[in-house]
Amino acid sequence: MYNDDFLQQLLIERKEQNAFRTLRLPENKIDFCSNDYLGIAKSSLLTAQLSQFTSHGSTGSRLLAGNYTLIEETENKIAHFHQAEAGLIFNSGYDANLGLLSCVPQRGDTIIYDFLSHSSIRDGIRLSHAQSFAFLHNDLNDLERRLKAATGNIFVVTESVFSMDGDYCPLPEIVECCKQYNAHLILDEAHATGVVGEKGEGLAQHLQLQDTIFARVHTFGKACGCHGAIVMGSNTLRNYLINFARSFIYSTALPPAAISVIANSYALFPAMMKERNHLNTLINYFQSARIAYPKLVSTTPIQVVVVAGNTEVKRVAELLQNNNLDVRPILNPTVPKGSERLRIVLHSFNTIDEVKQLVSLLA
Repeated sequence: MYNDDFLQQLLIERKEQNAFRTLRLPENKIDFCSNDYLGIAKSSLLTAQLSQFTSHGSTGSRLLAGNYTLIEETENKIAHFHQAEAGLIFNSGYDANLGLLSCVPQRGDTIIYDFLSHSSIRDGIRLSHAQSFAFLHNDLNDLERRLKAATGNIFVVTESVFSMDGDYCPLPEIVECCKQYNAHLILDEAHATGVVGEKGEGLAQHLQLQDTIFARVHTFGKACGCHGAIVMGSNTLRNYLINFARSFIYSTALPPAAISVIANSYALFPAMMKERNHLNTLINYFQSARIAYPKLVSTTPIQVVVVAGNTEVKRVAELLQNNNLDVRPILNPTVPKGSERLRIVLHSFNTIDEVKQLVSLLA
């Protein structure tokens, strides 16, 4: 057995903080934790055409042997749906943000990002040679303060829907700030894809602001029910990423089977108005319900109940789990100390009675 005891001390510290994480298998409980907002992943709606693919490997990166007609056709169709000139598919949302943010901003440039931005955004920024500063969450005054001091090409990075708070960014106001200071806006639409807008097109198109944004990232691992992501913008941006985004250049391409599922999802979710309407009904019910803990205001499927302290939030989550409700605690250090929470995700397949049971246990 290899001696890797040097890893133990940090694991011991995590256990002492009651923040030690473990993997768990599905237990067929009522789902209030997955990002499968429209139930596409749990259904068999995306598997009909998979039998035509006898090969489940792409055999290489897209710059070598891994490019093929279906993946380029799918990029074009998705870009057309999102009213973008071009798009480039990455293997995951993490890869997309890492590739985009690490290669576009250069030394001497400035990146200004929302303090609550996802770790994939932060990691991409760390790999960039540009200087970077966070602005207070959704705080336009702090954003403008940072913009006034920025140098070089300026990039502002935010998300449509924030994954741990469930709130929207003030996109129209951020767009205006970027115009005023000649900044390039990068918008991560991961948790808006499939959910926000009449056809699930995302926040930028819902507000008709898509032409004011330098780059948009839509991911497929949430409401789309599959895997991967796309960065959308101009043809120039697409060509730039093909040449400079290391997470694209040095990754084996997604295979045809995976791309077919993505294409099928985009043929499916725009018409799922009934599911989005039901989801909104559940959101409104939960927001108006009285419970024993503070709730964050959210009109998205992500509903947050703040239960301070790792020990206490784990206790409440265990109570819900024991009543067959799959709700997971979000612990410090994932969120700041004192803001530990239950991240409750509502889905179009949840029933009103299931949500009433959830509310009853939290009351």
